[in-house]
This record gives sequence, C-alpha cells and structure tokens, in this order.
Amino acid sequence: MSQVAHARIERFPSEMRVHKIQTDGATIYVRVGGHGPAVVMLHGFADTGDMWAPLAKALIKDHTVIVPDLRGMGYSSYPDTGYDKKTQGIDIATVMDKLNVQRAALVTHDIGNMVGYALAAQNPDRITKWVVIDAPLPGIGAWDEILKSPLLWHFNFRGPDMDRLVKGRERIYLDRFWNELSADPKTIDEATRRHYAKIYARPGAMHAAFEQFATFNTKDVADNKAFQAKGKLTFPILALGAEKSFGDQQAAVMREVGTNVEGGIIAKSGHWIMEEQPDQTVKLIRAFLDRT
Repeated sequence: MSQVAHARIERFPSEMRVHKIQTDGATIYVRVGGHGPAVVMLHGFADTGDMWAPLAKALIKDHTVIVPDLRGMGYSSYPDTGYDKKTQGIDIATVMDKLNVQRAALVTHDIGNMVGYALAAQNPDRITKWVVIDAPLPGIGAWDEILKSPLLWHFNFRGPDMDRLVKGRERIYLDRFWNELSADPKTIDEATRRHYAKIYARPGAMHAAFEQFATFNTKDVADNKAFQAKGKLTFPILALGAEKSFGDQQAAVMREVGTNVEGGIIAKSGHWIMEEQPDQTVKLIRAFLDRT
C-alpha cells in the first residue's frame, strides 16, 4: 500500500491509502480510508475515482470510504474484456470481499450508476442505501427514447478507426463532454481538464472507455432486464438528477427498479455534479446517508 498522490487541486484526505485488488481479469485501484459504516463511490466516463475527493473529506471521520477506479478506467488495469456492467459489479463485490466489507452504502455517477445497479441487483443484501446521480440504466424505463438525444452520439461511437481518430486528441474529445454536458463550462477548470486528459491519454485507456459504451446494447440491456425481472430493490434510494441534465428522469428510471425511491435535483448543475456543484452535492449525499 502507498499513499495516494495525484495532480488535482482537490486532494483525498492524507489518511487514505491505495490498494490494488485483483479481481477476475482485472486489477482494481482502490482508495480506502476512515472508520465506520462503509460507503463505496463509483465514478463514470471522463472522470476517475478522483472526482469523489470532496465527498471523501466530508465522510471519512465517521465512515469507511472506498473509492475504486472502474475496470479500464483511471489507474485500474485495462483488460481486453469484462466491460459489461454485470462483470464490473462482480469486480466491486470482490473489492468489498477483499477489504472485509460485508455491507456498504453506494454513491454513483454516470457509468458508475450502471455498475452500481449490477452490483446491487446481484447482491441486494450487501447494499444498505444508494445515491444514484445523473445517468440512465441501459434497457430500463425510457432508455430507447433517451438514446435519441443528439448529445448521446458517443454511446454508439464505434468502428475500426475510433482509436486512431482520438489518439493524441484525447483532450479535444473530453472537452466536448465537459463543455456540452455542463451548465457552465468554466466550472470545470483547466487543472481538472489537464488531470483527466492525461489519465485518458494513457496507452489503452481510451479504447477501454469506448468498450464501456460498446456493451450497453450488446450485453447490459439484456442483463438489466433480467435483473429487473427478478424483482425491485427494496433498500432506500436517493435519485439525484442535475437541473441542466437528467433532472427528474433520474427518479423515474430508478422507480422502475426500486420500491423506496426519493427524487432530488442538483440545482444550477449540468452532468458534472462534483465539478460544478460539489458543496451542494456533498450536502445532499451526506444528509441522505445520515438518515436512519
């Protein structure tokens, strides 16, 4: 284990340490620290687990904070396969096992929502509550309508030349997401952009990210429909949509898979909630986790 070090202005608490945990086919880079009830935080595309540093600061005094990088993202390994969310849910369950964490709350964003659902659906007794933020679930609710949004063209960015098109232009590609999916692009500062662009420019990183999207309709839709058919999740769920992004749709989607769903809105925010409205987001999450 080594101390966490990274380039962002927002740093994790100094007591957090890094574990590199072997799962079936991947090495998952996990930041761990604190004591008390466990909280697992899952990031999405154009971020890494680094996005959760402000929330880790707010929770670490009375929670065990667990912040993985998903398979194929950030500082985790970039295997050739395993980018379906069912497999990645198993990755996270394995991380919990190897950290001796039987049960945890979940906080997820973007693709992290999809991995979170796969984790929870396969292990409902291991999740105490879930904050799910600003992204749909493949195959659930109005998925087919959501796919028609021109902002989501990247879901189907496929083909033999996609890697060559983006190689050396990772910052240009990522700027498109930060600029178009935010309420105000200036809230995502230059240091943050450089930090993530450098990580996604690592050999194999962008290809692995493309594979996250490639499985939506080839595997994840069918898996999610099978999960849904087995019954709804019964633990408390807070479904937060960003005002300038997914909005009330987040709660509508989660009511398709959960029986105890509370909706909420992150005001004056686009999709990048922790970069655009970190204080507000942390406050909403903290209040929900503190509730008995």
